[in-house]
Amino acid sequence: MNLGLAGKIAIVGGASQGIGYGIAQELAREGATVAITARREKDLLAAAERLRNDTGATVLPIQADCRRADDCTRVASTVREQLGGIDILVNNDGAPPLGPTLDFDDTAWAKAVEQNLMYVVRMAREVVPSMRERGGGSILNITAISTIQPYPEFALSVATWSGVIGYSKTLSLEVAKHDINVNTICPGYVETTRLQKVFASGSEPPEVVRQRLVEEVPMRRIGTPQDIAALVALLVSPRGRYITGTAIQVDGGLLRAVR
Repeated sequence: MNLGLAGKIAIVGGASQGIGYGIAQELAREGATVAITARREKDLLAAAERLRNDTGATVLPIQADCRRADDCTRVASTVREQLGGIDILVNNDGAPPLGPTLDFDDTAWAKAVEQNLMYVVRMAREVVPSMRERGGGSILNITAISTIQPYPEFALSVATWSGVIGYSKTLSLEVAKHDINVNTICPGYVETTRLQKVFASGSEPPEVVRQRLVEEVPMRRIGTPQDIAALVALLVSPRGRYITGTAIQVDGGLLRAVR
């Protein structure tokens, strides 16, 4: 299916590996020009080279820390100046530490808010003017299934990403008139370094934890970054433009609730 992404300009956060890399790869294969960001410059440059070789697309790597307001501004301005505008924004990053909820102090909570919530707020504020000028666009936020089905010791992520869902829904109502859609994806268990930390976080061997998680998923497998990227590509494309204000789980059936 041609999603109509040829010539579109996208920013994808946390794209040196994992879900972010998978999304950047999918958008590039669909013909988009992609700016990718990450904190570690060496990994980012290597990812950009792999993407170019794999897709033949124009890929612009921009080293940035999404927790810093000035970096968010710099990313957006660099993309506008070097690529000509912004059509698509995918907010994606790692996640705050795991641990007992009451053990986290104010500093830990402040860092989580900067990383998960304020990153989304700042990037959206930076890109919407360009999207309005270009006649529309898409903002897509990556959170996690724990946002809508909380797990013990995930409080920093659950609380701040819940804020992202509320913010995104509100923003979607305000920018819809400009043909800009705003959605959130809540991945389930996906093969990432974050999941590896979950495997190793307890007293059981990682392979035992992994098998138990696989058995929790009705589809009986851990997801891949490509499982997430496929839906992202649809939602940020012209074919998905009428879908807005949603929070969609991509989890192999893990979420049991009827909503």
